[in-house]
Amino acid sequence: MDTLIRGGESVVPINEDLSIIQKDNGLKFGTDSYLLSAFIKKNLRGKACDLGAGCGVISLFAAARTSISEIHALEIQQDFEELISRNASLNKLDGKITSVCADVRLVGELYGKESFGAVFSNPPYMKRGSGKENVSSEMNTARREINGTLADFVRAASYLLKFGGLFYVVYRLERSAELIKTLCYNSLEPKRLVTVYPDAESAPCLILIEAKKGAAPSLEMSRPLIIYGEDRKYTKDMQRVYDEFSLEHLFKK
Repeated sequence: MDTLIRGGESVVPINEDLSIIQKDNGLKFGTDSYLLSAFIKKNLRGKACDLGAGCGVISLFAAARTSISEIHALEIQQDFEELISRNASLNKLDGKITSVCADVRLVGELYGKESFGAVFSNPPYMKRGSGKENVSSEMNTARREINGTLADFVRAASYLLKFGGLFYVVYRLERSAELIKTLCYNSLEPKRLVTVYPDAESAPCLILIEAKKGAAPSLEMSRPLIIYGEDRKYTKDMQRVYDEFSLEHLFKK
């Protein structure tokens, strides 16, 4: 394992089965990536694509927890693309995960149309030039639309997906109207939606959407997922997400 780790990096356990190499001063995987991974249906099969894969955590979860046979993890930053490859090797998932250094705006040069049955993405949340920029160019690239807008990511997903294929995305709530409009414009019909709240007293912070290529309009919304309860302990729903690695219980009446 020592040969996989470079200077300025450390290995962080994710759960009892998976660990991840992270850059000490780089963007760390967070709750949004974990929730998106848990939202992906476990019975998915065939090939999938991860757009803007970062360090590859969503691909790792999908490779380990679903029936997907092959995942192409696209990341524009070469250092992180190479990190995805090492993370796959670390977890003995290099037979399922292929890292690709690529721009999501140019997926048509890499793959034929409708090449994948599923696509997932945790795209940059912030518009270019918005807010206080990070000192690190790596962090800016991961957080801001420097190498692709929300529309670019959605267009790429629509291009890659087969008819009836599923797109999984997590995004900031304040841009949810833009996300849903962009999905529908690109023939990706939102089918299931989860709204995430930090706690019962706060406004929602994230939405998770499962969209289907070419589907008719019909949206199922879960009950809200509240992360923290009293004393900053996980709520029962959030604890079930970790225990079952699934959000399916949120849709049960």
